Amino acid sequence: MELAMASFIGVLVSAGVYLLLRARSFDVILGLTLLSYAVNLLIFSMGRLVAGKAPILRDGLAPTLANHADPLPQALVLTAIVIAFAMTAVLVVVAVRSRSDSRSDHVDGIEPRDKGQA
Repeated sequence: MELAMASFIGVLVSAGVYLLLRARSFDVILGLTLLSYAVNLLIFSMGRLVAGKAPILRDGLAPTLANHADPLPQALVLTAIVIAFAMTAVLVVVAVRSRSDSRSDHVDGIEPRDKGQA
């Protein structure tokens, strides 16, 4: 399970970095979103990958990590999801405004010249 999660996080990070290095606004936004998903999965996996264990204390069970899941990474991921959604919404609004002002989807607002023109 840990190997699959680590591999998936690596794929998300590499795809996110690749998209961040593109010159289009939508690609950059998508790359940041993929990176935020990767970070969320990394934080979540730091709290040990266990199934079927509650993150809250139960009566009759000893309050140890052997009987319960760690609730802190879950709370951090929930907070990060809300922050990432707000960040994505702001970036989409800024990208749409930049596109309407510069008539270009390029990050710097300048379309590169065609190779045939000099």
